[in-house]
Amino acid sequence: MPKRANGDGSITKVPHRDLYLARAYVTTTSGLRKRVSVYGKTRDEAREKLTALQAQDHQGIPVPDTNVKMAEYLTYWLGAVVKVNRRPKTHQGYESVVRVHLIPGLGNKKLRTLKAAEVRTWLARVASTCQCCKNGWDAARRTPECCAAGECCDSRLSRRMVQSIHAVLRNALENAVREELILRNVAKLVQVPTPEYGTGRGLTVPQARLLLKAASADRLHALYVLALAMGMRRGELLGLHWAAVDLDRGTLIVSSNLQRVDGALQLGPTKTTSSLRTLPLPPLVTEALGAHRERQAQERVAAGERWTDSGLVFTSRIGTAIEPDNLRRSWYPLRDRLGLTLRFHDLRHTCVTLLLDLGVPPHIVRQIAGHSDIGVTMKVYAHASLDEQRKALGSLSDRLA
Repeated sequence: MPKRANGDGSITKVPHRDLYLARAYVTTTSGLRKRVSVYGKTRDEAREKLTALQAQDHQGIPVPDTNVKMAEYLTYWLGAVVKVNRRPKTHQGYESVVRVHLIPGLGNKKLRTLKAAEVRTWLARVASTCQCCKNGWDAARRTPECCAAGECCDSRLSRRMVQSIHAVLRNALENAVREELILRNVAKLVQVPTPEYGTGRGLTVPQARLLLKAASADRLHALYVLALAMGMRRGELLGLHWAAVDLDRGTLIVSSNLQRVDGALQLGPTKTTSSLRTLPLPPLVTEALGAHRERQAQERVAAGERWTDSGLVFTSRIGTAIEPDNLRRSWYPLRDRLGLTLRFHDLRHTCVTLLLDLGVPPHIVRQIAGHSDIGVTMKVYAHASLDEQRKALGSLSDRLA
């Protein structure tokens, strides 16, 4: 046989195994020319893989040469990429998903050889796993070890949680593609079930009026007015500063967000860049904020030296920031007195829904609520009531008649 030219590569039979080994020198993601190996069950299969490898090299696409495992890469990604470039609350959520789900499930897989089928199979197993016993759910096989009650509680992950796990993995692998550690993001090839958002319609106008009347004696009455009349998020309300409120001009700037991150209260930026907004104050809100400022001045005098001047609009009785989870101490008794089962966040949902019901254009509602995309405004919040549907179908019926 004629001598192979330099760069042609080679194919040899692996001794004592039904495999063929093909090798060629190509440029790797580290910038070096290295000898890379591929395997095939037949000589033709090995030759096809060798040809594809060389074609990729001729196109100037480097070949990944890292053998790092997923656990090592995910740890690097969290520390060097997410923690540096994303908000602390986002890093906290990603870290939890990586620690609880991704590393135990995919940590031993090699980043370079991870396949879409492996991701799909693992996600399906995660979605069908009972979380109290970490065993696959099987209604016919209930064992005392499943939970303290003696039977499996069927505490499987929600579709929303499965979607979040998939999203974190997809973001991690997309960064690996950008850093040329892998050629493609296999998580993008895997589909997960769309979560079902259980958002209700919130309060009706009479219910909202009743709520504000019942909250009139509460020291946080103005907070409920802002939540219902302006649709602000809980963190935006608790992170609101008096410097951002201009009662004379009737404007309010939403620019900060109070959250508990890694065990400490942190005042950070708004949820998204779209959440940073300036809003006009309607008379109802202006009146409530004016009364709240007077009440806070009285509390400052009563607290004396114990008062902490945080500059926040809504504070504790000594001026410190309100723990977001502690807001329930005011909200739950108020809600229970009215016989409601709503979350506090449903007050924001009420504001958006009522604005849409009034015929306010969706792009205006989006600016008021600070949604990142108008699709959120329409898909999650814009669902017509039975009365609206009856009116629409009645109009069509009258026209047809």
